[in-house]
Amino acid sequence: MSQISRETVLRELDRLKLPDGGTLVSRGMVKAVTVEKTGAESEVRFVIEAESADQARRMEDIRAAAVHLVEGIPGVGRAVAVLTAHQAQGAAAPKAPPPDLKIGGHPKPQAAKLKPAGVKQIIAVGSGKGGVGKSTVAVNLAVALAKAGKRVGLLDADIYGPSGPRMLGLSGKPQVDDDNMILPPEAYGVRMMSIGLMVEEGQAVVWRGPMLMGALQQFLGEVLWGELDVLIVDLPPGTGDVFLTLAQKSELAGIVMVSTPQDVALIDARKGIDMAKKLNVPIFGLIENMATYICPNCGHEAHPFGHGGVAREAKSLGVPLLAQLPIDLDTRLGGDEGRPVAAGEGAMARAYADLASRLSEIAGI
Repeated sequence: MSQISRETVLRELDRLKLPDGGTLVSRGMVKAVTVEKTGAESEVRFVIEAESADQARRMEDIRAAAVHLVEGIPGVGRAVAVLTAHQAQGAAAPKAPPPDLKIGGHPKPQAAKLKPAGVKQIIAVGSGKGGVGKSTVAVNLAVALAKAGKRVGLLDADIYGPSGPRMLGLSGKPQVDDDNMILPPEAYGVRMMSIGLMVEEGQAVVWRGPMLMGALQQFLGEVLWGELDVLIVDLPPGTGDVFLTLAQKSELAGIVMVSTPQDVALIDARKGIDMAKKLNVPIFGLIENMATYICPNCGHEAHPFGHGGVAREAKSLGVPLLAQLPIDLDTRLGGDEGRPVAAGEGAMARAYADLASRLSEIAGI
């Protein structure tokens, strides 16, 4: 029997109507879904997060009904659901409060390279310089992979410029479980963690290199990612400490490099590619972003950043050109509004679906 997917669990839970309207899924109350194979069947665990402790105390019937629904999925042998709440009151308070900003600090000694339990592989998305749309590509690639049925996590490792929460429409500090592991919030089928969830929007993170290394170590080792086919890591631009730490201290399967076509961007992209080679990180392919612009009024195709530079670079390196993505208004609007374009329909959603398919084939996702 095939592995039960998180999406199957969420679809089933979406059938459970709440007395005051909506469903557990539509109201974002289902968190930390994990599916583990136990012999011939699977065990499903998930958290139901109420808006208050008082509401949580009234939801035992809902919790029991959710367990019953999930245990009715063919192939599920057991389901476990835990009720928790945003705000603790009295004796019903959770054992651990939402984490204060304790991310960062100097890294701890580690005996072996890090890879979260249950994560099959880690793939980085990088760029030689900022402003080439790396984070937009990383978020939409993750969503496209999840839409294709993969179990996906997204680690926003761009500590100084975290944009993942805004692009996925996520806000608020994450919860922790009884073991003080951080529970990553989920949107569009993607579990995501970012320093942007720990600080107020607009608040600067002023850290030196060791703090970045410590934060990355915590994101990999102290977040309950669960069972994932792939963890996508959105790197900061350039060739700094985070990329170096990820390559040396984690089991990094490979990297995808994003660049615009013009020479100035390619000069810096080559530096990132050279760094990956020196660190023995496989390059799964290059993505040419902002490759073209098609006028919505007349249909004229223009190339404001040049054309084909990344394709030529990929050919010279002997690595795949994974995609050539245009400048697109819906992509920008979707990122600003927390609605990734890859989650919808249309030409850009298909382009990201093709990118996800190509990367899955090359990387074995």
